Amino acid sequence: MPFKIPDVVESGALAGQEQPVIPVPGGLVIRPWSVADAPAVYEAFQDPVIQRWHARVAVSESEALGWIEEWRASWAEERDAYWAVADAATDELVGRIALKLMVLADGQAEIAYWTMPSARGKGVASRAVTALVDWAFDEVGLHRIELTHSMANEASCKVALRTGFAVEGTKRGAGLHEDGWHDMHLHARLKDDGPVASA
Repeated sequence: MPFKIPDVVESGALAGQEQPVIPVPGGLVIRPWSVADAPAVYEAFQDPVIQRWHARVAVSESEALGWIEEWRASWAEERDAYWAVADAATDELVGRIALKLMVLADGQAEIAYWTMPSARGKGVASRAVTALVDWAFDEVGLHRIELTHSMANEASCKVALRTGFAVEGTKRGAGLHEDGWHDMHLHARLKDDGPVASA
């Protein structure tokens, strides 16, 4: 039985091209992961702030390299797309950003990010989120991008609000962290919301 509603984004729209490099205002770039990033990823996951909001802990650089290989492979699967956020001049890793839980047929995904300790307080996450969302709406054709964070994660909430993600509600007990279940704040942006003035 044929579907009455066509896919919002056709299968193969991502896998059929190389993962792009996306410029970010302020001298940053969103780029595919490199095996050379493994030491920096390992270093990032030694940070207590990153550990607080993530279920995984890197115990070695080789484990971090394994993650990078998974992140690179995910592009072809079109379910998740992971990028490094780097200094455009030095290529130094300053963070990670991803479109997760993508359902291209429905035109939807969830955005996730973290920043290196040395990059915090400089607007890195906000600028990277804005650049990636603009690309996802304008170049891929996604319709809706969600952003969820623990209600205890005030920094992430500030990024969401600064980048135009409207508050839609609270998902009770939806995120399991090391200290137990957290209520999760749900934000979202629609393509029709238009661009954010500044991040």
